[in-house]
Amino acid sequence: MKPGPHNLITDVPGFLVGNAQDDRLKSGATVLTAAAPFTASVHVMGGAPGTRETDLLAPDKSVAQIDALTLSGGSAYGLDACSGVVSGLRAQGRGFRVADAVIPIVPGAILFDLLNGGDKRWDDNPYARLGREAFEAASKRFEIGSVGAGTGALTAMLKGGLGSASFVLDNGITVGALVAANPMGAVTTPGERHFWAAPFEVDGEFGGLGPDPNAGLGRNPTSRKMQHMANQASGSELPAERANTTIAIVATDAEMTKAQCQRMATAAHDGIGRATVPAHAPGDGDLVFAASTNAQTLHNPERDLALVGHAAALCLSRAIARAIYFARPSPGDVLPCWSDS
Repeated sequence: MKPGPHNLITDVPGFLVGNAQDDRLKSGATVLTAAAPFTASVHVMGGAPGTRETDLLAPDKSVAQIDALTLSGGSAYGLDACSGVVSGLRAQGRGFRVADAVIPIVPGAILFDLLNGGDKRWDDNPYARLGREAFEAASKRFEIGSVGAGTGALTAMLKGGLGSASFVLDNGITVGALVAANPMGAVTTPGERHFWAAPFEVDGEFGGLGPDPNAGLGRNPTSRKMQHMANQASGSELPAERANTTIAIVATDAEMTKAQCQRMATAAHDGIGRATVPAHAPGDGDLVFAASTNAQTLHNPERDLALVGHAAALCLSRAIARAIYFARPSPGDVLPCWSDS
């Protein structure tokens, strides 16, 4: 397998991604959509998720296909980004039809970025606007780093971000990942130079430094982020440990049912665990959506689906590292960027 032509989730034919952000707010939204409805499911492994319409994605639920997926900052406020995407789809006459009614189906997930140094003193919730702007910006090419849902993301030691990566398998199937990385854990080993995901890097896509040569790593969960959050949240009802989350989408053109998409999402969580230490904590809302355009017929379904899940995990690890690698500083940041270390 090798990266697709742009090393983005949109290397999967049919999918588009759009970003919108407010640099003063230090937050934003990211939307994955397609010209036609697509199959999707989800798997949640974090202890503190924030979601909209994810129950519809369970294999036993009646909704077969959806119109878009939304990732957003803003904690609970950010769920309104889905409403903006719904408005954009409705304006195009797209959605699930019931007689004369058109109902766009847009599941979404959010991350916590309310204490990242941005100006959160809004009068009207800005996330519906950001969601619609992201939907209207959807295209094959998009930026990663400090954009979209990753604009205000933070990791344990460094600024987080939005990342993406892809693989084209030897059988012609394409797999990609899109992630807004805002974990409680660190994506780099102590010293903040080497990425935990380094063994899976391809062609120096996030610095080419290779794995950390030191052994016995992972035993000291130091966190600049947790210290900052503890200071900001002193006296509040929100423990600093809950101000996190890695939210992601993995996608493919392989022919898949909802149940098979759910299995792909489950396998892809390995990518979070390989790229973030620790991962899937009680205060993380770690969640992976899986989506398929069903364009490629599987000739050996069990073998091919296992390979798709494996590729999704690899892409997600790489996407997380690329999110942090491409993050860029902005005024008021509370943590440094990898490029500054």
